[in-house]
Amino acid sequence: MKPVAIVTGASRGIGRGIAENLSATHSVVATYKGRLDAAQSLQAATGCEIFQCDVSQEADRAALIAFTRDRFGRLDLLVNNAGIGQRVRADILEATEESFDELINTNLKGAHFLTQLGAKWMLEQGSGRIVFVTSLSAYAASINRAEYCISKAGLAMSVSLYAQRLAPHNIQVFEIRPGIIRTDMIAAVEKAYEERIANGLLPQRRMGETADIAKAVRAIADGLLDYATGQVLNIDGGFHLRGL
Repeated sequence: MKPVAIVTGASRGIGRGIAENLSATHSVVATYKGRLDAAQSLQAATGCEIFQCDVSQEADRAALIAFTRDRFGRLDLLVNNAGIGQRVRADILEATEESFDELINTNLKGAHFLTQLGAKWMLEQGSGRIVFVTSLSAYAASINRAEYCISKAGLAMSVSLYAQRLAPHNIQVFEIRPGIIRTDMIAAVEKAYEERIANGLLPQRRMGETADIAKAVRAIADGLLDYATGQVLNIDGGFHLRGL
């Protein structure tokens, strides 16, 4: 029997790249929130299971775990990828509580409490691996994206907490911190990023691709980093180096 993976937010972007990669070796449950067409195209291409889930909702999180348990009976890898950007980029002095709540509920609360459910199941099994996909925005301040940065910084702490709690039980927890990755989330500013990268924003002079993130998840899924729980993998073309 293949190992089983849940990948949240898998119909597009980084999550889709991860699901496509993992489907070669795992039975994948790929979640989507609203884009059924995109999820169905992923299913057609990979044979993975698809499941509609809004991770900000407690009932949806519980239903996802119940579906996976009923369908496969085990969970070997949980990839917390689902996330959103703010609808309007607004200066921190003008940003609304509504926007803050929306991003915190999806990007932070959803992943944190889905992991709580997945971790309890993995404790029953005596093994498992958990990945949180965060962002360079966990530490790089963008004053017109405050709620996004705060949600990702909180998620980074969730990684540390779960890694500490689960390490004695053969469950490894990792943070993958993407840099500037070519997805529809940055489509509106992609050209500007390309120009900044060409002018030296990144030591590696190219934008990241979803496959770059998927390869990092692959290393974790294959057990290559099992003695490195709690590690942050900066998949960012060297942005984190902060050179002078």
